[in-house]
Amino acid sequence: MNRAAIYPGSFDPLTNGHLAIIQRGLNLFDRLVVAVANNPQKSPMFTVDERKALIREAVGNDPRVEVDSFDGLMVDYARTRGIPKVLRGLRAVSDFEYEFQLANMNKKLLPEFESVFVMTGEDYFFVSARLVREVAVFGGNVEGLVPPNVLEALQRKLGRPPRT
Repeated sequence: MNRAAIYPGSFDPLTNGHLAIIQRGLNLFDRLVVAVANNPQKSPMFTVDERKALIREAVGNDPRVEVDSFDGLMVDYARTRGIPKVLRGLRAVSDFEYEFQLANMNKKLLPEFESVFVMTGEDYFFVSARLVREVAVFGGNVEGLVPPNVLEALQRKLGRPPRT
């Protein structure tokens, strides 16, 4: 049986918390589609193509992980891909309310849609892409919060020399 799920997000930038969710997802599913959401209402630091490349590099050549992108509603993307399961990470109780609403709306729009929630590891429960971006923009050190390739990309994007 080929059990697949979609792990959607903005991944701007990819964090070690995201990677932890990917690894946990691979313990539950045979295959994951990491789907970068193209949300025109946000002003991302990295383009969709840059985010996809950073994710591919960070996950390596794992054949169980596909990196893709989508516009519009998650349920429409899931329907198009024929994958009605979504993997979502929860960091804190505050995430649950929003995720619960989203899961129920998706289920209303696509009755066969299922949301699977996994907790982020204790090392990353405080890490969000938004917070990492903010810290990096103001010159803070985000080493250990993002994969090495993402750290280098952040430094390049912000015009800073690599830390030694």
